[in-house]
Amino acid sequence: MLSRMADALFWMTRYLERAGDTARLLDVNLLQMLEAEDAIPEAAQWKPLLNITSTEQVYRQCYDGAEITAARVLQFMTSEPGNPNAIRSSLRLARENARVVRDRISKEMWQAMNDTWLTLDRQLARPLSPESAASICANVRNGVARFHGLTVGTMMRGEAFGFYLLGLSLERADMTARILDVKYHLLLPDLSMVGSPLDYYQWAALLKSLSGFEAYRRRYQTGLRPIDVAAFVVFEGDFPRSLRFAVDRMLQALEEVAEDKRHCPSRDAARGLLAFLEGHTPATVFQLGLHEFLEAFLDLVADLNQALAAEFFEAVSASREVQA
Repeated sequence: MLSRMADALFWMTRYLERAGDTARLLDVNLLQMLEAEDAIPEAAQWKPLLNITSTEQVYRQCYDGAEITAARVLQFMTSEPGNPNAIRSSLRLARENARVVRDRISKEMWQAMNDTWLTLDRQLARPLSPESAASICANVRNGVARFHGLTVGTMMRGEAFGFYLLGLSLERADMTARILDVKYHLLLPDLSMVGSPLDYYQWAALLKSLSGFEAYRRRYQTGLRPIDVAAFVVFEGDFPRSLRFAVDRMLQALEEVAEDKRHCPSRDAARGLLAFLEGHTPATVFQLGLHEFLEAFLDLVADLNQALAAEFFEAVSASREVQA
């Protein structure tokens, strides 16, 4: 497969998944505003979303250092032109990449992508209020889910599907690790709140942002213990947004796209990720420090991303500003 096609398939999925993940974060945060009432200051509740997406500095530049408010963050993360990770920007780029590979994806996939973009582009062109944001976020999530469902049901398996799966899994691994890391460091305002109703809302919000709250409750009957949440989000091989699940799917995808089955630097990098996870347990993660563990994991994800670019996307990587 041409590097240009592989690159477009990979980034089509990453940008689309990024839009869906951002919509999920906003949706959960809006819900938490209602459930937690006035327990958290407005800036403290919305700043973590900027940290998760590594856009706090961009936010400050766009709003001339203005304080963080719900209205500004909603606008910034949905349609701000200066934010490369905004939902509108991500959907636009996903559609542009889908256009490049229209002969490699099904007609149903293209129609779903195009419908989602056209609908959301009109909605996001208007000023956004907290009341309308929830509906728009739901539309984004449904559009992304529809595309993934049609992909599974209509796309031929092979190299093209492998690059689709690589982009999806790498983006999910990156976002899941970032969400968990930010929860651990930023969401809890004071150690005295551990075990409080506020602490429960925050751990529940983390699981909901990964669509894993119900699945977690079915697996664990011990309540929302941090070590159990971390074990579920990091090591649960049957949970589609866990780190282990994402790494397993990346290795599966690389079996489809690797031309040289004996020598594949990207596959070696993915195996390094798997070995890193298998070398830890929930207990050793907390002994090492959850932040340190996740930081090391994200470094390995970045190494894999670089290996993929060098091995498969070299012809186009020089002209693309890679967003990790």
